[in-house]
Parts: sequence; C-alpha cells; structure tokens
Amino acid sequence: MGTASAGDTIVLILLLIVMLFILFVLPRMSLRRAIPAVIQLFRQHNATSPKDAKTIDELGLKQRGLAQTILRGQDDRITALQILRNANIIRATDDGRLYLSEEDLQQSRWRVS
Repeated sequence: MGTASAGDTIVLILLLIVMLFILFVLPRMSLRRAIPAVIQLFRQHNATSPKDAKTIDELGLKQRGLAQTILRGQDDRITALQILRNANIIRATDDGRLYLSEEDLQQSRWRVS
C-alpha cells in the first residue's frame, strides 16, 4: 500500500492531459468558430457603417445571466465580440451602437469573405 503502479501513473498522466486539453484547447477552438460567426452576424444585420450600427440587443448578443451561464455555458460570441472590439474591427458609435469596420477587418488576421 502506498506505492502506485505504472498503470496508475499512466492513467493519472492521461487524465492530466485531457484536463489541459479541456481547459486550454477546446475554448480556443470554440472561439475560432465564434469570431467569424460574430462578423457574419454584423453583416446579416447590415451593421457595417456608423449610420447602420445596431445595439447589442438588436444583434442578439446580450450577455447571459449567471443562471444561464451555469446551465448553458459561456456564450463565446460575447468573448469574440470583445476581441473584435479590442482590435478595433467592431466599433461603437457615440450612442453605444456597434458596427463592423470592413476596412479594419480586411487588414486583420480575421479576414473572412
């Protein structure tokens, strides 16, 4: 008792690898799908200029409440929106509405057609 077999060690290492994959790789993969989805959402709503800018509610990107986040998980589109805003690809008007800057998008690494 007290000594771990080689099989136990291997199982422990495999569990650690799976946990690291779940914590670091899966969210990144999900975000890679969410960024183009957010860009497409702005295009579908024709929110591609300051005069056509939309609110977050109009775009359907409202932040989930705590209960919904616990039950459904985090909405990756909100994180993608923040990344695109930080990159100045999604811009805000003076009244807080949002629009997609196609010019900045074309110069970014997230170019999509």
